[in-house]
Amino acid sequence: MENFPIFIDIGSKPVIVVGGGTIALRKVILLSKANPKITVISENICLELRELLKKHRGKFIKKSFSEKDIKNPILIIAATNNIKVNKEIYRVANKRNIPINVVDQPKLCSFTMGSIIERDALVIAITSGGKAPVLARILREKIEAFIPASYAGLVNYVGDLRKLVKKNIRSGNKRRIFWENFFESNFIDKFNSKKNNPSKKVFTNLIKKQNSMNYGEVFLVGAGPGERDLLTLRALHLMQKCDVCIYDNLVSDDILELVRRDAEMVYAGKKRDQHTIPQDKINKFLVAYAKQGKRVLRLKGGDPFIFGRGGEEIESLMKNKIAFQVVPGISAANGISSYAGIPLTHRDHAQSCLFLTGHFKEGAIDFDWPKLIVEKQTLVVYMGLLSLGDLIRNLTIHGMLKEMPIAVIENGTTANQKVVVGTLRNIRSKVSRTRIKSPALIIIGTVVNLRDQLNWFN
Repeated sequence: MENFPIFIDIGSKPVIVVGGGTIALRKVILLSKANPKITVISENICLELRELLKKHRGKFIKKSFSEKDIKNPILIIAATNNIKVNKEIYRVANKRNIPINVVDQPKLCSFTMGSIIERDALVIAITSGGKAPVLARILREKIEAFIPASYAGLVNYVGDLRKLVKKNIRSGNKRRIFWENFFESNFIDKFNSKKNNPSKKVFTNLIKKQNSMNYGEVFLVGAGPGERDLLTLRALHLMQKCDVCIYDNLVSDDILELVRRDAEMVYAGKKRDQHTIPQDKINKFLVAYAKQGKRVLRLKGGDPFIFGRGGEEIESLMKNKIAFQVVPGISAANGISSYAGIPLTHRDHAQSCLFLTGHFKEGAIDFDWPKLIVEKQTLVVYMGLLSLGDLIRNLTIHGMLKEMPIAVIENGTTANQKVVVGTLRNIRSKVSRTRIKSPALIIIGTVVNLRDQLNWFN
């Protein structure tokens, strides 16, 4: 973030605009919507700007700019076509720590206004820091089309009812949840005129109904294999609603950035032999937070029901009668194999696929090995990097050929993806040379040979 977004209350406060042409006119039109006390300083002024100042009771001072003109404005806009004058205005503003915007000269600005979408009190601003103004304008057009004009009335309508809600719902957290539920209701889609608005009595009944509800709930959400674009829409929706987020180490930083910013973040990272929080304690946390009336996001890498202990957590929630919902995610096997260009099944190579975990409850790797040695079957091993040696030794002892293709993928689906391909005979040395680290997924089977022709992600 190069520029910090901030909204300033300039209502009834002094603002100075230097310049009297069409550029100054555009800025005054925008500023006047926030009702400041505008003073325009210029040797000349266009007719439209003069009329606009009259309409909004602004002041025009007919003169060239001098430092003495700057008294105590809350901000300054320089809209002249004289570079020397603009630089002088910038110098004076900086000297007095007054926010300054010199139109179309980013280096002479301490703030910019960006592209603005306005629905009365609802205002959205977009900026690229002056690097891509056309892109900012295009994004504005898209958002303009997305937000109905009726939202201007909606904002004022709910603004008039805030005191009523605050009086009847004392808990700040419950008030936020009430408004979230209200704005997600069917009423919002129907809002277009006063006849569709609920009366104050109806609204009060709605508050009472919502206030009596227990909002405690757990969202068990799969965060996918790592790339944020692979999140489901439902996952993103619940990530924005939570009060508490309990997340694992397999959840990428990019995805954590999408969690509601005010949410309490609890790291429950699970690395082999480094359990930051034991599973039974995580279960207790979920229950305890939910009983406090909070909405708890349990965010897991991949899918919560594939080696994610989602079943254990749900058993605990059901035992304690805690409401919950599950959002599946793209599993590590599906996402990472796709990005590695290795199909898990193929008519010529594999008619079945078996998911395994190299991370057992008691810490030892132990399978029914003979049942893994099946012709035309793909093996996918989660969390198996530290057990790679034991895995290879046992597979070969029980009959798998040492020339069987194998792939080890680190940080799959992300920009840091690293894929090492070899055979059971040489994969350990290749992994060592390339310094592959966890989290890593292992794929074993002749489907690995297809990567040469199907590799698409670099």
